[in-house]
Amino acid sequence: MIRSMYSAISGLRNHQTMMDVVGNNIANVNTTGFKSSSVVFQDVLSQQYRGAGLATTTTGGTNPSAIGLGSKVAAISTNFGQGSLQATGRSTDFGIQGDGFFILSNPTGTSYTRSGSFAVDALGRLTTSDGSFVQGWQAQLDGTIPITQPIDKITIPVGDLVPPIQTQVVTVGGNLPAGAADGTVFTTAASIFDGQGNPVSLRLEFTKVAGVPDTWQAEARYVDGAGGLQPAPPAAGIGLGSNLVFDASGKLATPASGQLTIPAGSGLPGFGTQAVTIDLASESPINQYGTIESVAILVQDGSAAGSLQTFSVSHEGLIVGTYSNGRTRIIGQFALATFANPGGLTASGGTNYKESVNSGIPQVGTPGGGAGRGLVSSGTLEMSNVDLSMEFTNLIVAQRGFQANSRVITTSDEMLQELVNLKR
Repeated sequence: MIRSMYSAISGLRNHQTMMDVVGNNIANVNTTGFKSSSVVFQDVLSQQYRGAGLATTTTGGTNPSAIGLGSKVAAISTNFGQGSLQATGRSTDFGIQGDGFFILSNPTGTSYTRSGSFAVDALGRLTTSDGSFVQGWQAQLDGTIPITQPIDKITIPVGDLVPPIQTQVVTVGGNLPAGAADGTVFTTAASIFDGQGNPVSLRLEFTKVAGVPDTWQAEARYVDGAGGLQPAPPAAGIGLGSNLVFDASGKLATPASGQLTIPAGSGLPGFGTQAVTIDLASESPINQYGTIESVAILVQDGSAAGSLQTFSVSHEGLIVGTYSNGRTRIIGQFALATFANPGGLTASGGTNYKESVNSGIPQVGTPGGGAGRGLVSSGTLEMSNVDLSMEFTNLIVAQRGFQANSRVITTSDEMLQELVNLKR
């Protein structure tokens, strides 16, 4: 009877521990990135009551008999299953679809988390609510990611400027009407950019050459500060080196390369040492069909200087900045870590975990790069993976287990009372 009371006491303690774990799970049902825990019980050493008997030719063998001495908590295991992703609309909220962890750094060391609720501090660094730095790689000036280098804090360069790009190629496409009368002029215009990012209004003129079938003269002009064309008509425009000649099927035959050139030193402002290529064949080749006129400048490869306006993050963890000149540039890359045994991680508070001797070393890499790291989902947060229906069931199990063990103590006490009452 004494043994039963002490066994029941161990049961009471264990079910109280189970109640503590269930209560913590329910308390964190809305904690982002939280992973639920469960209690595993096992029995303790048993007291041998009778050993096993050997079977002989005349008698059968007997099984051993033992009386258990109660139970104990064998483990409190963490469920690292995927939680659902909830959209937040914040550009600095991130969820992980996979097994990876965000890597954080602070003066106490490196930690790992599934909660991607980040913010940008006054110096542009991506941080958590407790001031830890989110780790990854900063892009080089050419946009490449040095993933072979050690990870470091990710910085969003607020107010970052990208230098201007001088226009080198202007792409023209569309159609010049085959039936146009001699001397007919068609024009198209667009802004191009010099080496300082100043816009230059470029105008291209295509004139049907009189007396020469299927031939067009191409010239360039620009708009000066007063709004006038230069060279001013009726003076000839800037020559582009060749007339356009079309074959019988309306395809461009001359120049064979499909390119014309505004030569350096032609008078085009800002282009004293830089020629500009007029590409007529690569994007939407210029043709000569029927009566349709649709010739136009399709694209040019220059841009003004630009400042960082906003940023976005791809599923692969690439941080892409969008600048005021309409261009984009890769500015960083998230790093994720996986572990051979995530259950071996040590909880350090704030839904953060630290490496332990049984978790294995972190396998650091890019999202989507293998090892089950998963993908990054921008504008979302991973919710707690607590299953309330299961937790409420566990509440009942813990309560009934506690009641049953307390009843064992009560019954054992009553039996002892009966024993004491034998002598009256």
